[in-house]
Amino acid sequence: MDLFTAAELAKPKRLIYKKDLLPLDNLKGVFREVRDYFAGNVTGITRDEKIAQNIMRLLFCKIFDEKEKNAGELVEFANRPNETSTVFAQRIGSLFVSVKGKYKDIFSADEEIEIQPDDLSFIVKKLEEFYLLGAQRDVIADAFEELIGTAFRGGEGQFFTPRNVVQMMIDILQPQSGEKIIDPACGSGGFLAHILQHLLNNGGSHYIAGIDKDLFLSKLAKIYLTLLGESDYHIFCENSLELPSKWNAKTNEFIQLNSFDVILTNPPFGAKIPVVGDDLLAQYELGHIWNKHRNNWFLTQDLRDKQPPQILFIERIIQLLKEGGRAGIILPEGVFGNPSDRYIWEHVRKYTSVIGVVSLAPETFQPSTYTKTSVVFLEKKKASCERVFFAVAKTIGHNKNGKETFKINAAGDYLLDAEGNKISDDETPVIARHFRQFLDRNLKNESCLGFTIPTSEIQDNIYIPESYKPDVKWKIEQIRNDGEHEMVKFGDLIERGVIQMKRGNEIGSRHYGSGEIPFIRTTDIVNWEIKLDTVKAVSEEVYLKFKKQQDIQENDILFVNDGTFLIGRSGMITKNDVRSVIQSHLKKIRVVKTDELSPFYLFYLLNTKIVQAQVEMKTFIQATLSTLGNRILEIELPFHKDPKMRGRIGTEVREIIEAKANLRSRIRNITNEQRT
Repeated sequence: MDLFTAAELAKPKRLIYKKDLLPLDNLKGVFREVRDYFAGNVTGITRDEKIAQNIMRLLFCKIFDEKEKNAGELVEFANRPNETSTVFAQRIGSLFVSVKGKYKDIFSADEEIEIQPDDLSFIVKKLEEFYLLGAQRDVIADAFEELIGTAFRGGEGQFFTPRNVVQMMIDILQPQSGEKIIDPACGSGGFLAHILQHLLNNGGSHYIAGIDKDLFLSKLAKIYLTLLGESDYHIFCENSLELPSKWNAKTNEFIQLNSFDVILTNPPFGAKIPVVGDDLLAQYELGHIWNKHRNNWFLTQDLRDKQPPQILFIERIIQLLKEGGRAGIILPEGVFGNPSDRYIWEHVRKYTSVIGVVSLAPETFQPSTYTKTSVVFLEKKKASCERVFFAVAKTIGHNKNGKETFKINAAGDYLLDAEGNKISDDETPVIARHFRQFLDRNLKNESCLGFTIPTSEIQDNIYIPESYKPDVKWKIEQIRNDGEHEMVKFGDLIERGVIQMKRGNEIGSRHYGSGEIPFIRTTDIVNWEIKLDTVKAVSEEVYLKFKKQQDIQENDILFVNDGTFLIGRSGMITKNDVRSVIQSHLKKIRVVKTDELSPFYLFYLLNTKIVQAQVEMKTFIQATLSTLGNRILEIELPFHKDPKMRGRIGTEVREIIEAKANLRSRIRNITNEQRT
């Protein structure tokens, strides 16, 4: 590269005719080379979006040229021997003028190929020998998503859905020939492209529609479908959440409420991009305030000031579906479990039947966003399904860095398929298969990758699959029937006045390091005790401010209720920890009636495997923060029926706690001596 310019490297040794074009099976690699060349060499075009725009223009020049030429004709999209860079650039420019005339709904008249002749020559060289129209659709899809996935990451709450998740949703809902299908938040068209491939593979007619409020993304959707050979699509740049009467006349011609058979979508989500405006919010029941009375939610006439878009999209999707229509919607997990969001499901159940929910692995949208998501599947009908399908995908085929992951055996070796290829560590295909078995009334072997519960057992509109994991339910039932234990709900102990529970306080990071009084946080609880030296410490002034309110006493139990992977940990306050301040993510649990329950026996119960399994089951992710919330009250504790057994265990735990406390005192004393 040091001795030759890009143009010199691109100079051809022969003319290229259409009949000379070669089949291509790795367009993704070509795209990557072109994009890398842009980023490293092309002056003035370094932003991914700008790179994508220019590559798309060139791709259409290439495809248009292939369509227009006969086998024996020279192709225009190619370098030619002894041709100056100026003439070459003019020829490609003229080709793009023809493209703009052909695809007026995709390219505006004032668009240009913004690449200097020498660079243009090099890029054309990368594509000129290949026959794109002869490539398999999945080859084009791979390449397109490689390019677009790099160009766009998370703007306006938009995150591109991994194709295995899209495929799972398609496999579950099985769009059919002749059905009207729409994605009302279509972005660059990923869902529609894969649905199209599914329909084409299964033959028959199709009606594909999409809406996106981003002009460039809606154009990309058109480009994507066109690259796949589709011309009969209905893609519009509109705000799907706006009053339909404000949509363009052509949009209204093809997009009507109560008319679609299938909707698959991943709507934009986030509290930072709220929908506002009385006219817009007023058209939605979910744009109004709902009040709760005796575990039931009621719609009021009062409008909200704002609402996150994903909430309104749920209602818009239901409005777009015809009676009997079905939908698959990706949503943040908080929607499925937040106490303040339970009214949403009151609305959903009013108009649809919840068929099932699939919990996706936390890595699904990483590294773009750490928001945990699930997929809900709905059918628009008044009568509810008798049972709901749930599944939990622990693996999704890639890690948090987006790197592909593969299945391994106990020896650490990769598992291989019949062709000798590594098998993706992705549970979505199995879940899709089990979901179809459920829909066909043929699900026999239930597991976390597919199980059902009666709709009547859905608790307080909580639709988090982990909350109903069958293995934990079976274990609880086994303990309940073993004759040795009595399962007692944590909340019942509070109601009977046996224990009290309150949370700590968030003091503000400005106070960290202001003194020597321990500020106990979730990470300070390890191995049943509080760390000797907490990472953060506060002043005497801060301690006195919270002392009375927190009322920390010896034998109080600190329980991690919020955070990340630490929920369920507990530690006991000893003589060493009374002068402390505790964080808001911790619950302080105190046994009030010690004649009925030993705090040490309660501490043991909280650390049993079955309680920890319930903690994991009932924890949900609110945006990016995990929380148990008040669902700690639902946890069942395995009390021994034999009082002697309870006494023996309580005594043993007390001895362990006291021994640990004494060791900590000795450590503190000896280190204090060394300081003097």
